[in-house]
Amino acid sequence: MLERKIEGFIKDFLAPRPQKILIIDGARQTGKTFVIRKVGRELFKNYVEINMFDDSMNQRNFEDVRSVSDFYLQLSASAGKKLGNKNDTLVFLDEIQVYPHLLTLMKFINQDNRYTYIASGSQLGITLFNTLSIPMGSIVVEHMYPLDFEEFLWANGVGHDFIEHCREMFLARKSLKESFHNRMMELFRKYLIVGGLPEVVQSFVNEENIAKARKLQSQIHDYYAVDASKYDQQKRLKIRRIYDMIPSVLENKKKRMVVRDIEGMESKRYKDYEDEFDYLVASGIAIDVKAIPTPVFPLVETMSKNLLKLYLNDVGMLTGILYKNNINPILNDELSVNLGTVYESVVAQELKAHGFKMFYYDNKQKGEVDFLIDDYDALSVLPVEIKSGKDYYVHSALTNFLSNKDYSVKNALVLYNGGIVEQKDGITYMPIYNVMFL
Repeated sequence: MLERKIEGFIKDFLAPRPQKILIIDGARQTGKTFVIRKVGRELFKNYVEINMFDDSMNQRNFEDVRSVSDFYLQLSASAGKKLGNKNDTLVFLDEIQVYPHLLTLMKFINQDNRYTYIASGSQLGITLFNTLSIPMGSIVVEHMYPLDFEEFLWANGVGHDFIEHCREMFLARKSLKESFHNRMMELFRKYLIVGGLPEVVQSFVNEENIAKARKLQSQIHDYYAVDASKYDQQKRLKIRRIYDMIPSVLENKKKRMVVRDIEGMESKRYKDYEDEFDYLVASGIAIDVKAIPTPVFPLVETMSKNLLKLYLNDVGMLTGILYKNNINPILNDELSVNLGTVYESVVAQELKAHGFKMFYYDNKQKGEVDFLIDDYDALSVLPVEIKSGKDYYVHSALTNFLSNKDYSVKNALVLYNGGIVEQKDGITYMPIYNVMFL
């Protein structure tokens, strides 16, 4: 059974019988239903689960619910014997985005205070954007992602004490001893192959069968693509095209989306695909990193809306597309294969799971820096460069970036696959697995 960080958050939220309704948002297959079900059954005597997608495909009991009384009528018909009171009954509304009107109704259901509620949704970001009356004062939305690297370590039996030792060494800017570093890199490379989708991780932990893991990743990738195609009749082919392009675009030197390539039309501009990009990001199946021409804290004030990179939400899915069942390029760091795309993707996935808004530095004369994030402690910008090879000291764009006094950058970070932590000329070099502690 996989241990997830969000489980503690949900328990803390539900334990005092909250005055708001928690909604867990995230892409499909990230484990939302499993975690909520586990916590609900632990904390409440009465646990009621209603899947709105199943309802929409069968009885459609909640399709026409427009009032609190209508809602309770259908709820009692489905689970009347399991309903007690707010203290002993949790009602879980799964896939609530299927019926957007229920989101609006949440305000009045919450005010009635009859039971404790929790909901989950895939593509919820899109639904909330398109819902005219969002009860923001009555709901709390928390995002859920695939397993981050620390959760992957837990799944593979790595003890909390060892992870805490690694964290202390990270904070002290010290290197792990060689045997510990080798163990961490071994697990990190497995993470690059397996990724963080719960079903894939559990399968790998149980059987260590790469072919089976790859098959599951492929199925989920196809499922995401089909899901995207259902969104809008006029835009679905472009959404599917952009989603399918992500791995090949990441293999390019610039790694950013070139809009004229989407439909092969020179006249197209970013604004022509803005809705499609928003869908992929809001649904949780892609991670966006926007360009910053002038990096000033806070970064959101100077971002460019016309240039962006898109990453898949799971690095294992990416390596499955790029390398299929051949895992040797990743396990052996083969010199003939450039793993820069994979390393960047896993860092994007990790930073996203930790709540960072990510940007990248884009300057025609001075080059690009992989990631920029806000450093709220230093009230400055933290540039992060990713290196997958042996030339981790070679980073002309980062050097140029740091030399610009107008940016007032105090520190920079280079993540690479070596084991030595060192600081030189305002740059800290450290093993890439330390991204788990940012």
